[in-house]
Amino acid sequence: MAEKKRVLFLCTGNSCRSQMSEAFLKNIEQDKFEAHSAGSQPAGFLHPITTDILEYMGIPYDGQESKSWEVYRDAPLDLVVMLCDNAAQEECPGWGGHPIQVHWSTPDPAYHTGSSEERFQFALTVANRLREKVFALTQIDLSGDREQVASALQRLGEI
Repeated sequence: MAEKKRVLFLCTGNSCRSQMSEAFLKNIEQDKFEAHSAGSQPAGFLHPITTDILEYMGIPYDGQESKSWEVYRDAPLDLVVMLCDNAAQEECPGWGGHPIQVHWSTPDPAYHTGSSEERFQFALTVANRLREKVFALTQIDLSGDREQVASALQRLGEI
């Protein structure tokens, strides 16, 4: 069996988008991928909208916690996906393994305004987009030509 590809999802607070993405990848392809998430300024908790959405979608998130990207400073990674514009503009730590790095600009449901129902619907829309992107990620052969893989992964940010 091939070695699992190690994927790190990043956003600033590591409480919503990156947590959802980690849970989706763990749920979709846990035998092929090792999913992680972190933030540049971790909130220290999973945002309640995140847990509400994952529970609504039936996606387990046991054991996930908000943590700093420093935890992965020397970890060998294959792919780093930045989900917010803030993290994409910050200087990242040096990653082990020289991973491919891509940016999928994704709005943060944690800061969406409106009624509870409007916030839930917005978060669900974001979660469905992330799940679609993460599923598409699993269909790409990450061991292929590095530039072609990076290009294909970056295009997923446009979905």
